[in-house]
Amino acid sequence: MAARAGLVCVALLVFVLLLAQSRVEYVGGTVPALASGAGGSVELSDTRYFAFYARGKQIRVPYEHINLLEYGQKVDRRLLMAVVISPMFLLAKSRKHFLTVGYTDEDGKQQAMVFRVDKNGIRAMLVGLEARTGLKVEYQDPEARKAGKG
Repeated sequence: MAARAGLVCVALLVFVLLLAQSRVEYVGGTVPALASGAGGSVELSDTRYFAFYARGKQIRVPYEHINLLEYGQKVDRRLLMAVVISPMFLLAKSRKHFLTVGYTDEDGKQQAMVFRVDKNGIRAMLVGLEARTGLKVEYQDPEARKAGKG
């Protein structure tokens, strides 16, 4: 019985660590070292730093320097697909999930990073960031609030 409980704990820990690292795309911001569209991963498992890892680049921000967490969605109707394939695509919506992280750098200047986050990773990321920073996520609209809180 104890071995089974230990196995369950290990499986749960692996699951939490997988959730703590999410695939994202850097959309833009004030970080000159990153190009817009850079794909990478955000890691929240470190207790001191928010980390974004992109191809050959690493951005680490101490959680205590983060002063803004904002979540929003962009909803697109699939107009091109409706014209080309079927009018039924007008009924379909494509939601893109965006996370803005604002922080002060080591020189005391305000900086920001905007990420497009996979829909399957956004809730865990928002909860993790709230827990690590002590800040509440600001939602751009009621739809974003509903999607972010589940």
